[in-house]
Amino acid sequence: MSATARSEAGSPAGRESGCSGALCDDLGWALGVVFRSYAKTANAAFSELPGGPRGYQVLATAARADPGSQLELAQHLGVDRTVMTYLLDDLEGAGLIERRPDPADRRARRIVATASGREQLADLDRRLRAAERHVLAGLDSDADRRAFRALLRQLATHVDALDPTRSSCDIAAEVSPACGAGAPAPAAGGPARASRRAHYR
Repeated sequence: MSATARSEAGSPAGRESGCSGALCDDLGWALGVVFRSYAKTANAAFSELPGGPRGYQVLATAARADPGSQLELAQHLGVDRTVMTYLLDDLEGAGLIERRPDPADRRARRIVATASGREQLADLDRRLRAAERHVLAGLDSDADRRAFRALLRQLATHVDALDPTRSSCDIAAEVSPACGAGAPAPAAGGPARASRRAHYR
């Protein structure tokens, strides 16, 4: 059974899906639906991690790359510097990362994953793969899913080169209100922990 047939078979009776109606050729609609599904499943997968999906990105970068200083990490991930500070505070408080003095610049701090952080990252990787399989379940085969990933990566690289993103949340705000008007901005004196978690998620 094709992906389209499965989708139509699983649709509520009497309800026409947007893809089979007037929006079938609307790229924005399709991207928005896929993005919302990914955001929902990724947030669920990382619900216990400080920072949610952003916390995962920070932990994965700290464990698998050389992110350099805190500022360089914020720039690399497209995260506001103030938000990054709060996020690192919570990850460090959970024992997942450490800030270590940079031998080349004592004023800077390098971000390093702890042994506990690396162990938890392995479990988070498994959760993320399961979330991605859920989102891509509408594609018929592994070959289709690999092709979709490759084409999407190619397109994203091209678009980002033409119009580099300032923040990953800027992208989300343009697609979903969950990261736009509904998300609190950091207060001048530093938001409460609960507020900043809502912001960086």
